Amino acid sequence: MMHGLMMDSALSIPSLLEYAARYHGDNEIVSRTIEGPIHRYNYRDARARSKQLANVLHGLGVGQGDRVATLAWNGYRHFELYYAISGIGAVCHTLNPRLFPDQLVYIVNHAEDAYVFVDLTFVPILEAVHDKLPDVRGFVVMTDEDHMPDTALPNVHCYETLMASADADYRWPDLDERTAASLCYTSGTTGNPKGTLYSHRSTVLHSWGSCMTDTLGLSSRSTVLPIVPMFHANAWGLPYSVPMVGAKMVFPGAQLDGASVHELLETEDVDFTAGVPTVWLMLLNYLRESGKRIDGVDTVIIGGSAAPRTMIEAFQKELDTRVVHAWGMTETSPLGTVGTLKKQHDELTEEERLSLQLKQGRGIYGVELRIVDEDGNELPRDGEAFGELQVRGPWVASAYFKNEGGEILDAEGWFSTGDVATLDADGFMQITDRSKDVIKSGGEWISSIDLENEVMSCPGVAEAAVIGLPHPKWDERPLAVIVTAAGAELSREDVLAHLESRVAKWWLPDDVVFVDELPHTATGKVSKLTLRDRFRDHVLPTAVAAGG
Repeated sequence: MMHGLMMDSALSIPSLLEYAARYHGDNEIVSRTIEGPIHRYNYRDARARSKQLANVLHGLGVGQGDRVATLAWNGYRHFELYYAISGIGAVCHTLNPRLFPDQLVYIVNHAEDAYVFVDLTFVPILEAVHDKLPDVRGFVVMTDEDHMPDTALPNVHCYETLMASADADYRWPDLDERTAASLCYTSGTTGNPKGTLYSHRSTVLHSWGSCMTDTLGLSSRSTVLPIVPMFHANAWGLPYSVPMVGAKMVFPGAQLDGASVHELLETEDVDFTAGVPTVWLMLLNYLRESGKRIDGVDTVIIGGSAAPRTMIEAFQKELDTRVVHAWGMTETSPLGTVGTLKKQHDELTEEERLSLQLKQGRGIYGVELRIVDEDGNELPRDGEAFGELQVRGPWVASAYFKNEGGEILDAEGWFSTGDVATLDADGFMQITDRSKDVIKSGGEWISSIDLENEVMSCPGVAEAAVIGLPHPKWDERPLAVIVTAAGAELSREDVLAHLESRVAKWWLPDDVVFVDELPHTATGKVSKLTLRDRFRDHVLPTAVAAGG
């Protein structure tokens, strides 16, 4: 075999920040701080402070391979940690503050985190559990001396005090590109959470894939507001892909209400933003109530869970803002598909384009997709056949941290996502359900996601979920659980009448219930596990009629 005669330069996370500082050094990083004021600096400043932080980490005794945890919002200090921790060869482990305390304890202990860097907001969370974290050597509160809390945390340090005594003279070590760089745990809806351990190589390749025009299409002209938290699959990789092109970045901090998000969108001239549907629902409600707009925003990326048709229509028809659906998971770094349309789709009617946008997007270079039946046979890419979605590629997990869960790939190297999906000839993928959420009725499958989208289109519905409940005749039948919009009056009969012309008769929910709010997981998705538990004793009217 003849090898090419090209340089073998390692792909490393610090190289992203070095590039941004060198070629786009004046471009800003803007943060709404926990302390209150807006903080501004540029990529040159961020590089200098990240190098200071690298020296801080060495001073704390952090070595290569050590896990260093963060419990923090999206902000400039968290950004510095992303680069400094990975840059010295340690592992940046982002913790989700929305987890239950026992889950947080399990994750920190499983990861064997050496230190935890924590935002002011979350200090009480650690105070309540620190005595259950035997491997943690100390805590660093991400603030300055003026705002340092009186805390019960042991061996606690002030971030800015440590930074003030650190030199910015630092040379990033030459790391093998397969060196572990960051660690994210799955939300763990069943069993204990499992860790996905990303490498420098996988992170840089994922960033390249993200920036392509047909993916997110970022450039140095962009101004990006990542509303998706940095503790959700590394904010979908945006803290890496945005510096790769040197774009301006805006961090929202802890204030994610509609008014605060709108203020940043407007005052910072944001043209690109990304988040989960629950955030966009809050923003849309605020805009409708206030009469304000987001005319400068060109693109809204929606991921994490399926975006309802009504949400996409609201952004595009009311606000003239393009919506791009995306799909991924912790195990895919996370981008797997992005819903950018092809040239041929310009000829489609508005309704046809909207139907395409409701899909989770088409495969991007770097991620292979296929669907298989229960026996592992590949199914056709015709947009009709549906089966379990499998993926593989250079930024897809090959195993979980510490080999939890055992072998996760099949003999051909495919990872099973647990999603049931269709694939069409253009590469567009549509998730019809999670394998555990699909409703099996009389030998046929009902997609809870498709049915939810139709329920959401009913006037007066603010949020909805559909779950399957046991049925003596049909195995399972759908129950619609609805949160009504403020001031709306809605009945079971109203919802069913709305659905009659929109879904097959056998898809109609057997019952409709109204609740004040839906339960959400730590990643912002509706927790159907919780709903199934809450309504496990709910008796469907049709079950009574069938003798159940």
